[in-house]
Amino acid sequence: MFKIDATEVKDLLKDLHKMPSVVMKESYKTLKNATPTRGGNARNKTKLEGKTTIGSRYPYADRLDKGWSKQAPRGFTSPTMDKMEQEVNSYIDRID
Repeated sequence: MFKIDATEVKDLLKDLHKMPSVVMKESYKTLKNATPTRGGNARNKTKLEGKTTIGSRYPYADRLDKGWSKQAPRGFTSPTMDKMEQEVNSYIDRID
């Protein structure tokens, strides 16, 4: 006879449920650090909005993200997405 303890599954699901906010906090730090700093406005207007959204609320965010600044020739979304993928994998490895 084979028996599965549902407690372990519930604990795993609880841990997975926390993942989006944990990953977004780390991703926010990465994105903010990758944002050019010449005048400081771009970094100051980049905020973590709730648990699942990072907002870059300034009119030239799209240009900066497309490499307009020499300070961030790769933009900031691509490096952040790379870091986010690493964070997700790391988080899953920790709860495994």
